[in-house]
Amino acid sequence: MTTFTSSLPDNLLQRLEEKARQLSVPKNKLIERALSIYLDQLNRAEYVRSYRQMADDTDMLNLAEEGMGEYLKQLPDEPLP
Repeated sequence: MTTFTSSLPDNLLQRLEEKARQLSVPKNKLIERALSIYLDQLNRAEYVRSYRQMADDTDMLNLAEEGMGEYLKQLPDEPLP
């Protein structure tokens, strides 16, 4: 594991210390978990943004519809058991 050193504003560091004490976890573990959650949220927001952009792109919609049509042609005509 790599060591990372950073400075935090006093009020944020105080909140971190209080929460770590309440949860009985080391501050670095709390930071690690919080950062992981935050980065996941950023990725999700990026996916949402990209899908919204694609929704406005008629070429992309046409391509998706064409692909779905080809997919449907490959499905069997009889219902699955």
